[in-house]
Amino acid sequence: MKQVVQNYKSGELALLDVPVPRCKPDGVLVRSGYSLISTGTELMKVSEAGMSMLGKARSRPDQVAKVMQSVATNGLPATYRKVMGKLDSYTPLGYSLCGVVEEVGAGIEDVAVGDLVACAGNEHALHAELNWVPKNLYARVPDGLAPRHAAFGTVGSIAMQGVRQGEPQLGDVALVIGLGLIGQLVVQLLTASGATVVGVDPDPARCELAERLGAAACGDPASAAVVNAVAELTGGHGVDQVYLAAGGGSNQPVELAAELSRDRGRVVDIGKCRLDLPWNAYYEKELDVRFSRSYGPGRYDPEYELAGRDYPIGYVRWTERRNLACFLDLLARDRIDVEPLISHVADFDDAVETYRSLKDGDLKAVAVLFRYPDHAPQEEPTAPELAVPAVRRSAAASAPARPAKGRVRLAFVGAGNYATSMLLPHLTGRDGVELAKVVTTTALSAANAKQKFGFAEASCELDSVLEDPSVDAVFVVTRHSSHAELTRRALLAGKTVFVEKPLALDQDGLAGVLAAVEESGNDRLQVGFNRRFAPLLREAGARFGPRTGPANVRYLVNAGRLGHGSWYLQQATEGSRFVGEGGHFIDTASWLLAADPVSVYALATPGGEDLQVVLRYPGGSTATISYVTTGPSGFPKETLDLVADGRALRLDDFVRASVYGRKRWVSSRLPKARDKGQRAELDAFLEAVRTGGPMPVPLESLVATTAATLAVQSSLASGAPVTLAATR
Repeated sequence: MKQVVQNYKSGELALLDVPVPRCKPDGVLVRSGYSLISTGTELMKVSEAGMSMLGKARSRPDQVAKVMQSVATNGLPATYRKVMGKLDSYTPLGYSLCGVVEEVGAGIEDVAVGDLVACAGNEHALHAELNWVPKNLYARVPDGLAPRHAAFGTVGSIAMQGVRQGEPQLGDVALVIGLGLIGQLVVQLLTASGATVVGVDPDPARCELAERLGAAACGDPASAAVVNAVAELTGGHGVDQVYLAAGGGSNQPVELAAELSRDRGRVVDIGKCRLDLPWNAYYEKELDVRFSRSYGPGRYDPEYELAGRDYPIGYVRWTERRNLACFLDLLARDRIDVEPLISHVADFDDAVETYRSLKDGDLKAVAVLFRYPDHAPQEEPTAPELAVPAVRRSAAASAPARPAKGRVRLAFVGAGNYATSMLLPHLTGRDGVELAKVVTTTALSAANAKQKFGFAEASCELDSVLEDPSVDAVFVVTRHSSHAELTRRALLAGKTVFVEKPLALDQDGLAGVLAAVEESGNDRLQVGFNRRFAPLLREAGARFGPRTGPANVRYLVNAGRLGHGSWYLQQATEGSRFVGEGGHFIDTASWLLAADPVSVYALATPGGEDLQVVLRYPGGSTATISYVTTGPSGFPKETLDLVADGRALRLDDFVRASVYGRKRWVSSRLPKARDKGQRAELDAFLEAVRTGGPMPVPLESLVATTAATLAVQSSLASGAPVTLAATR
């Protein structure tokens, strides 16, 4: 299928061939009929992509701050790879469309194949021939409403949420600053609510259009006509609400809002304009400044948008989906008219040229629609659903080692940030390795990975990897909740598997992996515990030498706070943060102590933000892991100490190491980069695949580390140490 994409680094726009997305549970697969170009938001994104790197940095200081923090935490080389990987990738465009349901996922009962729906979301309502849309981001189109009008649903919901924030009442006078697409819809919604509207825009054509759509008066912000109209309509008191629907770097909209508002009026920011509030003006009138967050409650909440958990109507009357349905209803009852806003309808095949015409100013438009060609529905194979076998703890039967024939052919399931910044750069162009296939849940991410790293094939279908006998090894680099099931299926398919941590989120998932090992005889498994392979730690361990008595390990992890919206916060589906990351630190301690833990005791601060985990090992050795999220951002992320037999080893965030004993050894103070062992880990894994030799880490150790990680939550719940049963 085809999708409109842009490379943010080069500014290139393209109509790209990408794999068809799979229809997942709790959502529908929609074939687009019309999609709407947001002439504000999307053109701003297109314009930013055409800037120099300095221009991009100036336009997004928030992202620059994140980059600088990443440099401090992860080092310049890793940050550079990560940033360049993001910039030099295709990104999607679009977030408002109307189309026909082509396939219904499990759990969906409110629509059927063939129904017309309006869809929302900058990840799900893209300018693409097919989109998978979760259930809270679509609404059925009322009978009789034209599909081209229903395509305005998302943008209409944005305008509606802004109006709701202003709380207009019958007889109010409102000022709308900015009469682009959003502003024109705000004018109509306010008029439908019984308010009198004055519009402001420097473009006379837009002012004329707003007056035709219901505004009492419109004019240039610098003209006296607007001031006079407000004075006449309000008796000199000023408007009850101001809606900022303008963009750009001028502070004039904010200043004009203060000038024309009444005492204790409301100012609602819907667009993205400069907000240097003149303090005296806003203070003297005690103005109420409000922000409208996109198209309603639920936006940016993954539990609502992705997991499909609705908010109770008694507590949240107007959610994203209810706003979308309400706007469609207003359109169907002719309370809102979007036809006059449509400046141009372009064939989807002409998408790139249409964007260029808009960007260059050759096409003057309020709203532009893409019209998609009619296609016969395509039958897409659905991934079989396999029941997880009953939980059984049994020893893994060793599969006969099968060396790779010729080049090692690898397949990736998942191509997110970690895969593209920490794994694939070490595999691209490597002698004796072929990147055969990449499978992702979204079509564009698969296409991006194929284009950037040279995969031979890209797909959204897991079976294309599992059923391919030429694939030697499968990398599972997806979200945590899918690791155990994907690993289980890959092992049953006879593949050598590299799965990123964690191996499993619960005991059932771990037992399912072990059952697959027992059933298939295939124990060719590696979990991405890379720190034990870090060259600096290995050198320090060698200089420390063998020990005879018990040892003590102290590991401080300054994890830091997660950014808003991070999927790591979705604990209900993705597990706790420590379950996702803690295996790294337990594995490192176990490698240093050359043993597996026999008990786990965990304590947490109020709120569970910081953890103290004590591991006991055979022979009396212990390891204490302090996992904190409340530490300062400038402090090193990982600090490790090992003390035994009158000697001590210290590792400072993988940039410096030292050993104290009869002689003191200190590593170089200026390492080339912070190397946490990913390359060395991949070297060892590929050697095992190529030769058919033993896996780099014994399966028993991987299972013991996973069990210990899971035991942390059990200990927190019980308040007591958890004894670990033998995993053999």
